Amino acid sequence: MPKQNNRKNEHVSLSEKFYDHGQSSFDDVRFVHHSFPQMDVKDVDMSVQLDGLTFHVPFFINAMSGGSRWTGKVNEKLATIARETGLAIATGSVSAALKDPEQEGTFKIVRETNPNGLVFANLGAGHGLENAKRVVDLLQADAMQIHINAPQEIVMPEGDREFSGWIENIQEIVQGLGVPVIAKEVGFGMSRETVQLLESVGVQMIDISGRGGTNFAQIENYRRPEQKLDDLESWGQTTVESLLEAHEVVQSARIIASGGIRRPMEMVKALSMGASLTGLSSQFMHMALEDVDQTIETVHAWKAEIASIMTLLGTKNIADLNKTDLILSGQAADWCAARNISIQKYASRG
Repeated sequence: MPKQNNRKNEHVSLSEKFYDHGQSSFDDVRFVHHSFPQMDVKDVDMSVQLDGLTFHVPFFINAMSGGSRWTGKVNEKLATIARETGLAIATGSVSAALKDPEQEGTFKIVRETNPNGLVFANLGAGHGLENAKRVVDLLQADAMQIHINAPQEIVMPEGDREFSGWIENIQEIVQGLGVPVIAKEVGFGMSRETVQLLESVGVQMIDISGRGGTNFAQIENYRRPEQKLDDLESWGQTTVESLLEAHEVVQSARIIASGGIRRPMEMVKALSMGASLTGLSSQFMHMALEDVDQTIETVHAWKAEIASIMTLLGTKNIADLNKTDLILSGQAADWCAARNISIQKYASRG
């Protein structure tokens, strides 16, 4: 088996191996309950409009898989779930298909299985505009995710070591690509400085992808035969910390939250902290590997649960969630104190 294919298989299998290791940062976030919702469940509108794209619900299947025969079959399962539930779906990094055209089918299967849905292509920030155009064409993609993963590359035995051109690459892609661009971390979170930098080069959708879900430093460290980099396994900001950072500075860009989000309550909390959309990776992978039909049923149940939570909060649409009252405690409150973020403003927004 080619080395690239083997690495793609390892990423998926190790993500599943470490599935139970994730820890939700949303335990530090609570809603203030007000007794009168003054609305009905049927009044809830969960749809989201982002950069010309319409999402019927505020969550999607985030980037994971592709690049080997086995991960192509996983992509087919995920695309089936997306088609049957109306969810958008992102592929894993299509760089594998650029290196080995024989792997194109492991990504194209997503569009073939889900011909009418929203499909996002994915490439690393080390790629330029021409490669971005190639993968968008390959998948007939509706948007392009550019993943930003310096800690993963550092820990990865065969990873990149040159990062100086990344922001220029992103700017070139934003300016020259014909579809919306999402700048996406891969589980290490973002600072307010990062969000400001991305906005300054024209990025209008930013996935802060915080620590708490799939830990790519842990995965790559497991793959290292020697000279382990254990300390980097705890690198970065949690999803909650990243949302707090982004909310302080974001101007026109829209924030996407991912990283350790697994349940409807966590989705709604993320949306209440300034996200317009939430992405789930390891949770969908875990469910899809077990039972596709059951996963489809679960997604429909999630939709109903989100509507119920939004009703209890008296919020008729996603934008209204930014008016809910939140109590921040624990590590989230400690982060706010260290970074001079007011927790009181979240507690009395209603």
